Amino acid sequence: MRTLRVAVIPGDGVGPEISEACQPVIEAAGSRAEVQVESAQLDWGGERHLRLGSPMPEDGPAILRNFDAALFGAVGRPDVPDHELIWGLIIRLRQELGLSVNLRPALTFPGVPSPLRDGAAIDLLVVRENTEGEYAGAGGRLRSGRPSEVAVEVAIHSRAAIMEAARFAFEAARRRRRRLHLVTKSNAMRYGYALWDEVVAEVAVDYPEVSWERVLVDAMAARVVQRPKELDVLLCSNLFGDILSDLTAALVGGLGMAPSANIRPGQRLGVFEPVHGSAPDIAGRGIANPSGYLLSAAMMFDHLEAGAAADQIRTALASALQQPELRTPDLGGAATTAQLASAVLARVQAREGSRG
Repeated sequence: MRTLRVAVIPGDGVGPEISEACQPVIEAAGSRAEVQVESAQLDWGGERHLRLGSPMPEDGPAILRNFDAALFGAVGRPDVPDHELIWGLIIRLRQELGLSVNLRPALTFPGVPSPLRDGAAIDLLVVRENTEGEYAGAGGRLRSGRPSEVAVEVAIHSRAAIMEAARFAFEAARRRRRRLHLVTKSNAMRYGYALWDEVVAEVAVDYPEVSWERVLVDAMAARVVQRPKELDVLLCSNLFGDILSDLTAALVGGLGMAPSANIRPGQRLGVFEPVHGSAPDIAGRGIANPSGYLLSAAMMFDHLEAGAAADQIRTALASALQQPELRTPDLGGAATTAQLASAVLARVQAREGSRG
């Protein structure tokens, strides 16, 4: 049995209650795959920011380098400006750890309600450049508080970052259904997104078996709604990937069903987090959907070459979600966070007990 050291950052809002409910599932799934998950809780987030003036220690990224992975719950609370927590925690980790690629799969589960009338099965992957674009942090404000105040937010797009994300996306497409859709806006943004078009075309030469196309982001937004079943791998800039992945999540049951992975190709350490955020309106009520967190943990296991553990989580979750009484309110049910997580745990343990 090998050991994986995992930093658990419950964070804010619903993060702690989801993290607590899911931890036994993650440990049991690891055990099923002969992987011992050793977890260490880190109190990073809004409460620490209020107490000490920063959401994580100055050497936070260095601390995470002592782990194989991090599971992150959520960040954000009403009494702290969002940008202070986002930039002080998750964006800082992405940038300082070089987590250049964000993966956001959207997959339908049998029985989970979808707004699509035909109930089409969706299986797509958003590959999002994760450290640049409009989230690079370049800009500032002038003449603060005056009528003439100006705010400047500069998007940064580098050849190196685009190429790294593009190669990862083409590799993913080659393993999947061999279709890639580059989401751009080079008709109006003639510098940064023109560079995206050029670099991706260069990379595509090395993947003749993958068909690819360039789609403007506004057209892709409509296409995601109208014909999502035909989509495979969407390669996006930081901003476009953030927005479109929320839209794709809505088609497969909502943000509560959406996992993500912050990784760098060839690097072991990654940060895995559900997409739903801290949801302060339901925090403390015990009704948040743990599926996104569980699926993020499955992505962690996949990344760390413990695919059997990932399969345990996905299979058990799919089985539980077919029972209407086990679905949380966001999925039209009345189950609590703990009830759904416990049902998934029971299924993992039942499979474990049936070995041999």
